[in-house]
Amino acid sequence: MRSLGLRRGDVVFSHSNVGFLGFPEEGNDPETVFGVLLDAFMDVVGPEGTVLIPTFSYSFCKDEDFDIDNTPSSVGAFTEYFRRKPGVVRSLEPIFSIAGTGPKAGMILSDVSNECFGPGSAWERMLQEDAAIVNVGISIGSTFIHYVEQALGVPYRYRKLFTGQYAAYGRSGRMGSVYFVRDLSYPGATPSWKNLEPDARDRGLATVAEVGRGEVSLIRCSDMFDLCRDGLEKNPAYLVEGPLETGRPNIVAVPEDIPALGPQSTMTEMIDAVWDLPRDIVSEGYDRALLALGGVLDMKVHEYPTGTECWTWLIPEKWKCRDAYVETMDGRRVLSYSDSPLHVASYSVPFEGELTRDELLGRIEVRESLPDAVPFGFRYYNRGWGLSCSLKTRDSLKDDRYRVVVDSAFSYGTLKVGEVVAPGKSQRSIVLCAHLCHPAMVNDGLSGVVVGMEVMRRLLSMPGRRYTYRLLILPETIGSLAWLSANEDLIGSLEGGLFLEMLGTDAPHSLQLSYYGNTRMDKCMVSALKANDPDGWVGGYREVICNDERQFNAPGARVPMLSLSRVYPKDSGKWPYPEYHTSLDTPEILSPGRLESSVDMVLRMIDNLERTNYVINKFKGEVFCSKYGIHIDFYKNPKGHAKLFNVMDRIDGTTTVEDIADDCGLTHDECLDVVRTLEARGLVELSDVPIRDGRERDG
Repeated sequence: MRSLGLRRGDVVFSHSNVGFLGFPEEGNDPETVFGVLLDAFMDVVGPEGTVLIPTFSYSFCKDEDFDIDNTPSSVGAFTEYFRRKPGVVRSLEPIFSIAGTGPKAGMILSDVSNECFGPGSAWERMLQEDAAIVNVGISIGSTFIHYVEQALGVPYRYRKLFTGQYAAYGRSGRMGSVYFVRDLSYPGATPSWKNLEPDARDRGLATVAEVGRGEVSLIRCSDMFDLCRDGLEKNPAYLVEGPLETGRPNIVAVPEDIPALGPQSTMTEMIDAVWDLPRDIVSEGYDRALLALGGVLDMKVHEYPTGTECWTWLIPEKWKCRDAYVETMDGRRVLSYSDSPLHVASYSVPFEGELTRDELLGRIEVRESLPDAVPFGFRYYNRGWGLSCSLKTRDSLKDDRYRVVVDSAFSYGTLKVGEVVAPGKSQRSIVLCAHLCHPAMVNDGLSGVVVGMEVMRRLLSMPGRRYTYRLLILPETIGSLAWLSANEDLIGSLEGGLFLEMLGTDAPHSLQLSYYGNTRMDKCMVSALKANDPDGWVGGYREVICNDERQFNAPGARVPMLSLSRVYPKDSGKWPYPEYHTSLDTPEILSPGRLESSVDMVLRMIDNLERTNYVINKFKGEVFCSKYGIHIDFYKNPKGHAKLFNVMDRIDGTTTVEDIADDCGLTHDECLDVVRTLEARGLVELSDVPIRDGRERDG
């Protein structure tokens, strides 16, 4: 190995297939043979050198737990022999773990990133050390090339999250691992060293020696990186079989059978057209629903590809369930995806096999309080699979064994966010937001979508709007993160927002405040709720029901977004509503009248925003009310007298109508009546901007 260019003190990483070297021969002890190979490395690099060996387990890819001490390597007997040697350390990497010995092993393999091939990974540290890749009995190609592919952003791979249970260093828990996976549907993307191998030899970057039936090769990480980079610049298919088509064929097709909706479609017609589609967060069903709604209003659709980083999140893959069922051993089906998409947890991984009754029941979710309902389950970011059925169906399962099939598929796709914009005089925007996901359910999500659509339709017909209004229709949580992270330049111009959901039932309106709770948005909307729904109630941030308003209020955004819903208080015993997240959430539980009154409520909140201005005082000192004919006798009308003076006391050019109304315990209209009285006498004026320090207009 010294003749190949391996040096004392080197960091060396090795893939090996010792069989190609001619051993082990019959009668040889395999461990003795493995020891010879390891000694050959150690003799050259010496005690100052570090030897790294792959001990890949692919655990999370196989939905298996990873135990750093006990999970075996799955990439050859020599790697498992090495892993078990005393003093060898191993990286906490549940897919591509590496074991090592030597003075730099701990530095390279400890506290690695959860990105298999990203920054902070062992592969990046090997590049920084310019490790020698020494392959024994195989070609020059190395797993290190996947690090190069991710660093250079090749088009035929994408980042995918795998999750699972780990045990290491006396602790255990769940963790995520992000793997730069190959898009299996991308033509020509099968890994191949047909270009790299001859180039490495021709350019003198790799040294090779014949040994036994095979050969040993050496190439430095820096040379491998430069070779791949140069090759990819000239040929995007440099590291694969090729050729590579332009664009991914599995995302270019427009979904078929898009429900027909038009500009005159009512909220009820929108619901009827799309409610029973399998609207999983990235799916054909979701895309069909969004495209259908695009027939009602002019809508821009933003697309965010699988693997895209949205702040700390990743866009997930597209998911499709082709079929799923549970049947008795004689072929009688007891539940089926074709009967309801809720029978299978959204984003379940494929499975086919026989289970005992107890094993099956451990996979089934039911809703004890609703014996006829099928609950909604999902596994968006935790790999696995699950089923749901009614309590009655579960209790009818008496056989000892069942056959289970979950025929699902994951693929590269694009998450889609629909945006409808109603421009105003100002570039400052108010965001209305609702989620379109949740298959075969109506009140949770879809009711907010159609209320938002109707509000926008009416806003577009109203001239002279002060603010610009944006309606975002998106998949829950990840949709908001995608839009916000892609539009950071807009965040500073967002005045606030309102998330819309669960607006079709008989429950009273409930308004959840923003993170700050005392912004202009909060005051205007609370005032409108109190004035127009005497049964409505207000809760603090995260106290009513949590949804996408969290992402807008979160650190780094801090957009004051409230949420409007119709839910019962948490201490009512029926929060948020009885049919929540079940197959009973159908159009039958909705009332068109309730939807319409929610539209009216949102418009009244918007009207408060549009009418709210800073009240600028044009007087100094207490106003001589008798001079202006506005005196109210304290003895004859104590409430009117208090209202007048309480309002006037707070007018100093730094407060809005809503600020004053909130301080005085008045409605917006009650406060505005006083302000208008003063305005008519030339004592105040209304302005979009406050006066700084009560003296200068803040431009």
